[in-house]
Amino acid sequence: MIQKQIGLRDGNFLTVDIHQKSDSKAAEDDGEQTPVVILPGVMSDAHAWRKVARAIRTWTSVAVINRRGRRPSAPLPETYSLEMEVDDLADVLAHLGSRSVVAWSYGALIALHAGNRFDLDRLIAYEPVERPFGADALPVLRDAYTAEDWDRIVEIVNRDISGFDESHVRELRSNRRSWNALTELAHPLYLETEAINLMEPPAEYGARIGLIDLIVGGENLGEAPYGTSFADVLERIPGGPHSRAGRPRTHGTSGGPGRLGRPHRRHRHGRAGHLGVGRLILGPGHGSAHGDARSLPRFIRGVGAVRGECSTGPSSPLPH
Repeated sequence: MIQKQIGLRDGNFLTVDIHQKSDSKAAEDDGEQTPVVILPGVMSDAHAWRKVARAIRTWTSVAVINRRGRRPSAPLPETYSLEMEVDDLADVLAHLGSRSVVAWSYGALIALHAGNRFDLDRLIAYEPVERPFGADALPVLRDAYTAEDWDRIVEIVNRDISGFDESHVRELRSNRRSWNALTELAHPLYLETEAINLMEPPAEYGARIGLIDLIVGGENLGEAPYGTSFADVLERIPGGPHSRAGRPRTHGTSGGPGRLGRPHRRHRHGRAGHLGVGRLILGPGHGSAHGDARSLPRFIRGVGAVRGECSTGPSSPLPH
């Protein structure tokens, strides 16, 4: 793994962890070195995605962005916004020469907004969220952020936003090393959750993206908070698959990657270069693969057998 520091347009910087794949399927095909870029969400960083990055074999190179607010990248500025995240993604993609993105949750929301501002060839969006995701918890998050009570923020995001019970929080606390890592990742969470809720959703997402694959956890489909937020986003994807009831129609099964259905393609006509939704896939839940080094690689291999159709998910246990 190589860690690169990339300068940003406002004079700050972030780091990107690059994993080379000399034995990948893409390397066998033509040796192309342009990386796919992974954009994590809140309560996650490049380190949390290292196992996923190593498991991908569809691209010769996988670059994982360590978004601002995560060491060693620059801290979040006082003027933080979702638009800043879109600018940062644009700067990283330009530096790496890439136009393919795998993005998770808040990262997927950033990438979908980016796809309204500049061209992307491919986006794999894993359970994107949008406002009012986490809105009810903003007052208590703000109080904890002001008090610099990072333990409290980890509790809030697990219990009040994700809906876990106290036993889950106690289990997290029992591993001091992991809990300390989570409290470090909690520092930017309030500002990021606020940014989600300050951003007015557009009429449609991804107007300049060639192909979008959408992934939702099978157990989350139609369920709050992730499944319902995913459904809201899906309504704004041009050409997106829907059932007559307005809920996503899936083109696979939740029984594992080996039984996923054939890719379902929707082509968007009337706009040059825009192909709309490629597939809507049931995958692991929002953080269900945490601690299981085998399930995500199996999922990746199952849905990424064809080049340019690799789908993946998070290795962090926490939301957006």
